[in-house]
Parts: sequence; C-alpha cells; structure tokens
Amino acid sequence: MLTIITTFHVLAALAIIALVLLQQGKGADAGAAFGAGGSGTVFGSRGAASFLTRTTAALAVVFFLTSLGLAWISSQQVERRSVVERTVAPAESDLPAGQQTDVPSASSDVPAATTNEE
Repeated sequence: MLTIITTFHVLAALAIIALVLLQQGKGADAGAAFGAGGSGTVFGSRGAASFLTRTTAALAVVFFLTSLGLAWISSQQVERRSVVERTVAPAESDLPAGQQTDVPSASSDVPAATTNEE
C-alpha cells in the first residue's frame, strides 16, 4: 500500500511540474496583443489556460491527498520512544547474565601483515 501511494505521489508531483511549466504567464497576453503570435496554440488562446489550470488543480488535489495518506501511514508505524532511547545502545552491565556479548578485540581479527620482499 505504501509503495502504491508513494508512486502516485511522485507521479502527481512530476505531472504538476510539467503542467506548470507548460502554462503561460500573465505577461504573455500583452505580448500577443502587439503581434507576437503567441496566442495561436493547440487549445486556442483561452482554452489552454482553463484546461491546464483545471488539470493542475486536479493533480494538486491528488498530491495533497497522497501527502495526507503518507503522513497517516507513517504515523501509524512510529515507535513511541525518544531519540535518545533509539540511538543509545544498552550498556553491557544492563544486560542479563545470559546475554553478555563477546566483542573480540580489533587486534585478534586482523591477520598478520605479510610483506613480499623478494
């Protein structure tokens, strides 16, 4: 479930970015009025703005819903411990007698260095 929501979230974000970059700014109409020729688009001069604006708004709703869904899912999986409790390992004296860990010293794990002096 988390993977599906994350996939929709990323796809909606990328689609919003693409649609925002495709839209004309408010200043583009002034240039077209003086013969710049920017108003003749595939959707017409007014149709592109409403279509792209509505699509962007719909994708924004999807993005917000997936954001809320991901936040809710992550809040359900949180351990209720402080940061200090999660990062600090228990001291060896705090462990029961049967669970004492045997940590080998660093020098016993390292093989003896060999040199090739031929």
